[in-house]
Amino acid sequence: AYGEIGALGCVSFLLLLLRLPAGLKGTPVDLKTWSAVGRSRTIVLLLAITMLQMSGQFVVFTFMGPLLKKLTEASPDAIGLVFALYGVFGFLGVATATRIVDTWGPYRTSLLFTCLLLAGITGWALSAGTYVMMATAVAIWGLGFASTNSMQQVRLVAAAPTLASATVALNTSVLYIGQAVGSAVGGLLFARGLLRTLGFVAVGFVVLALILVVLTRPRPAAAAPA
Repeated sequence: AYGEIGALGCVSFLLLLLRLPAGLKGTPVDLKTWSAVGRSRTIVLLLAITMLQMSGQFVVFTFMGPLLKKLTEASPDAIGLVFALYGVFGFLGVATATRIVDTWGPYRTSLLFTCLLLAGITGWALSAGTYVMMATAVAIWGLGFASTNSMQQVRLVAAAPTLASATVALNTSVLYIGQAVGSAVGGLLFARGLLRTLGFVAVGFVVLALILVVLTRPRPAAAAPA
């Protein structure tokens, strides 16, 4: 398995080497850049969305295998199938998001896939104990898991193009903070045997993220004076 991952990484590297245009350069980042990022309410809220989305997912995802085993007595092959569904539908979600974002816009696309993320995690929470339903919920969840973060990056770039070098990098850092927070919360619940509670706590995080997505809805441009 690790050999296959390494081989795919090499293929990915070669494709990037061949397909990325030459001369790409990011805007230099200095202390003034970080100060501007901190003063922007929109950017701070967008970063908070990333953290909440990831926190919610990793409450469950970190322990998905053991949860499936304990709640449904799933075999290793059945657990592997759920992870496969997560990955395949994650790819489909990203592919769909990149196709519709130009016409839908970053906000509406982000809203759609955050709702799919919430629907999937809610389905997991409500169907805990029934393998088929939990697997179906993971497939829906998968549609939103990677596409939501991709749309976060698009929204950060659109919010302040001159700060994109800093905000996109910071988005990745915040993503890892969310993973750590979610894993810690999930670990506390798992250790106490609150297996079904994990899903509902995950839902709470994603609901907060969805609220912030709505709060960051772009304001319509003012009409030009007659």
